Amino acid sequence: MTRTAKRIPEDLPFVARPNLGKRALLLGAVTLLVGLVIACPLGLAVSADGDAAVLLVIPVIMLFFALLMGLQLWLVSSGGPVLAVGPDGLWIKTRPTRGQAIWLPWAAIDRIYLRRWSLEKMVCVKPRDPRAGTGLGAFTALDSGLQQAFFGTGFTATANFADRSEEEIMRAVVGYAAGRCRVG
Repeated sequence: MTRTAKRIPEDLPFVARPNLGKRALLLGAVTLLVGLVIACPLGLAVSADGDAAVLLVIPVIMLFFALLMGLQLWLVSSGGPVLAVGPDGLWIKTRPTRGQAIWLPWAAIDRIYLRRWSLEKMVCVKPRDPRAGTGLGAFTALDSGLQQAFFGTGFTATANFADRSEEEIMRAVVGYAAGRCRVG
């Protein structure tokens, strides 16, 4: 019925991969925002204090955040595709960062829907059997539990940070599901 793999195979008719450019733009904007939030109060403190050496903290903090964002970008984008859909079912990542994916035949899927959390819009796949995906390891269980809390399922794939548009992804899901599970 279900099976797992280290990466989503790319031989299905429809494959969605992470879009590095979109994600980098967002993470870069977050890094700059953090820099500004830190720079403004420090700039005010320096103008009152007169000690300009305090301003050296800003590039160090921004570099730290840039490194964290770079790590996050690498983790999200290096795990291969996020979703693959075909006539028999779909592959979806079991973790939002690195590899590991699960195959769910259409008969094993209860519902597929879109859910937004902050700037991220996710394709959510809810299996009929709530035990699907158990036994995949401690880190996967932790990630899956967090996703379950935010999205109602542990199986999610980005819709707005993928190399395909949200409409294209949902059109493929609806077409290949062919009424065998609820979509929407």
